[in-house]
Amino acid sequence: MSDASPSKSHGRGAQRRGRILALQVLYESDLTEHSWRHALAHQACVMRFSKQALPYAERWVDGVLAHQAEMDTLISRFAPAWPVEQLAVVDRNVLRLALYELRYERDTPAKVVINEAVELAKTYGSETSPRFVNGVLGAALEEDAIALER
Repeated sequence: MSDASPSKSHGRGAQRRGRILALQVLYESDLTEHSWRHALAHQACVMRFSKQALPYAERWVDGVLAHQAEMDTLISRFAPAWPVEQLAVVDRNVLRLALYELRYERDTPAKVVINEAVELAKTYGSETSPRFVNGVLGAALEEDAIALER
């Protein structure tokens, strides 16, 4: 039996599923002109995500899109050799999501956010994605420690 209470482990699972759903919607939004809200509803239905994951995904997608220019500036700052528009769509959106969460969300420790982003990159990105994502987020956390501090 786990030491974590059911509500805590359930919450973590909902957050993980929320990140997956958010990434799917951000990916679709990046490649199409679909409404992200319609994409969210469709993806949640098709992928059979729980209702607990939806509020996380909705909050994160809304936040990333509202602050996309800022997230892209941060990506450019911490990965200067890679123009944002030339990054793989998955990598770009994993980074946007994680940087948004590091910058604006305070309910998850920075190391957990980075680990979750690396896991998303492993699952949905290329062979080199996890290392790239970890490097960019590590640099962001190191250089911008005050703004991203927990």
